[in-house]
Amino acid sequence: VQLQASGGGSVQAGGSLRVSCVASGRGFSIYVMAWFRQAPGKEREFVARISGSGTSKYYADSVRGRFTISRDNAKNTVYLQMNSLAPEDTAVYFCAATTNFPSKAPSEYAHWGQGTLVTVSS
Repeated sequence: VQLQASGGGSVQAGGSLRVSCVASGRGFSIYVMAWFRQAPGKEREFVARISGSGTSKYYADSVRGRFTISRDNAKNTVYLQMNSLAPEDTAVYFCAATTNFPSKAPSEYAHWGQGTLVTVSS
């Protein structure tokens, strides 16, 4: 599966943004989808993941209650709605897919999008 992320941009602290990731290829619904982010000079970190059916979701503590992951299997798309954004959310956001057991580890995800930059100013 190939992934294409979009929707990044610049926003002020407290604002909202939604990033999207479209998958090409068959069998989108079998993939666990996740969002990771990487800030300058830092390691890539897990943000959220969602099961193939969309019924199971898991979030990093740092975004729980502010971010919402969702998916539309008919459109082969996964979304990350980000609310109450803070400067520390500034990063390149990557979508990723796996058929492995759901995980927070980047190494468990075989398929990656190219990333979309989110910049939050104070």
